[in-house]
Amino acid sequence: MKLLLDLYLVFFRMGIVCFGGGYALLPIIQREVVDKRGYATAEEINDYFAIGQCTPGVISVNVATFVGYKQKGIAGGIVATLGFITPSILIIAIVAAFISNFADIQAVRHAFSAIRVCVCVLIIEAVLKFRKSSVIDILTAVICIAVFIAASFTDVSPVILVIFAGAAGVIYKKIGGKH
Repeated sequence: MKLLLDLYLVFFRMGIVCFGGGYALLPIIQREVVDKRGYATAEEINDYFAIGQCTPGVISVNVATFVGYKQKGIAGGIVATLGFITPSILIIAIVAAFISNFADIQAVRHAFSAIRVCVCVLIIEAVLKFRKSSVIDILTAVICIAVFIAASFTDVSPVILVIFAGAAGVIYKKIGGKH
């Protein structure tokens, strides 16, 4: 029961600061889930993010579900997910009730502009952390570059890109690669 409560509270705290989506939250998930509590390894978090990209829903919520499930099965997955989404539900309900009252205030616009910049920095930090544990050889560097180019200059679905990357890894292994 203590672990379930801890899962709820850890993901509740992360849910409070979840601006910018899952990738912006990666450094916080890394610190809280991997470094502080050891609920998952950095490699597992990378895998959860990759799977979360391919599954329906918000990536960070999916990661919470995977971490909770790893710790306490179905109950852990449910509790971690509820912990993560509870702040969003509360905040959205409050904002929706009052948004028309303050949406045109100049200070609010400036605050949201600054938050967007902060989110961009958090996403860049997440990319750099992912790079350290993901781009580990020539194959992964080639896949990284190919996916970056495809994502940047085409309208190819992220799901297709993830499937492509996974297939490339499997094919590489089948033809004698080291992974």
